[in-house]
Amino acid sequence: MAWLEITIPTAPESIEDTAARLTAEGFADLVIEDQREYEDFLEENRAYWDYIDETLQKELAGLSRIRLYLEDTDAGSKARLEQVCIRLGLTFTMKKLEQTDWEESWKDNYPPQQVGKRLLVLPCWRAEEDTGGRIPVILDPGLTFGTGAHASTQLVMEAMEEQVTPDTACLDLGSGSGILSITALALGAKSAVGVDIDPKAEDIARENAAYNGFFAPRFRAMTGNVTENRKMMAALAEEAYDLVLVNIVADVIIGLCPVLPEFMGPDTLLICSGILNTRLEDVKAALAGAGLTVTSVRTREDWCCVTAKRGVL
Repeated sequence: MAWLEITIPTAPESIEDTAARLTAEGFADLVIEDQREYEDFLEENRAYWDYIDETLQKELAGLSRIRLYLEDTDAGSKARLEQVCIRLGLTFTMKKLEQTDWEESWKDNYPPQQVGKRLLVLPCWRAEEDTGGRIPVILDPGLTFGTGAHASTQLVMEAMEEQVTPDTACLDLGSGSGILSITALALGAKSAVGVDIDPKAEDIARENAAYNGFFAPRFRAMTGNVTENRKMMAALAEEAYDLVLVNIVADVIIGLCPVLPEFMGPDTLLICSGILNTRLEDVKAALAGAGLTVTSVRTREDWCCVTAKRGVL
């Protein structure tokens, strides 16, 4: 089936009103692209990002438009849209999209990814493929929350290859898709607990673990904020962990530093990632302030992965 992409330029102050008018005329499936909406989202979620793609920022500069899609054969809707735009004083451009299987083509963006020396991240629809001797980590990337493509995640996975043994008990704070917990188990760890503040992440991590054949009690997913929920923190701290993973952003890691020693014994290794090189010293200072000593730093592109232990080595 061929589709038409219709683009309607608008002014930022009128984009919502224009979208409402189009919806009232029966064109409800709209895509709103607005620089202010993007900037508002960043401001509301400032604690969860350190890095903004400058190329994307430039592309969005001054952007204010509405897109909608019609079947190329739907002459009636095309004619009606033209009349609505004339009546509302709107201009538009129309582009014919190549015929493709939209329901399946998005999967092309998620090829298998070799990570480190032994790991292979596979989308769930390719789970049966030959891994070439690598250890598979199977995910549903359509569920978001982390697919293993980012350098910060890969740095942690590579560090885990060197550390995980059959005796390893793992705590994954900010677990998202569960990729790091699953990696630990795939490498042979005896158990993993994934914790995230987003309740959706709990179900997603549990589903991804199931793709890999991991279930409770070997893998447990939980929802909560360990810096605010003392009862949850105390319950988690009762267990002994050999490996604590935190792959988020610098400010969140710094906020976690005061409680991280609660989960660490004298031989526990902490692996932190998601740290821009410009924030490395801030994170190292926060770790030192919590009584933790940095044992190594891995870097890739602009990102850093730090390992640390309790006390002075």
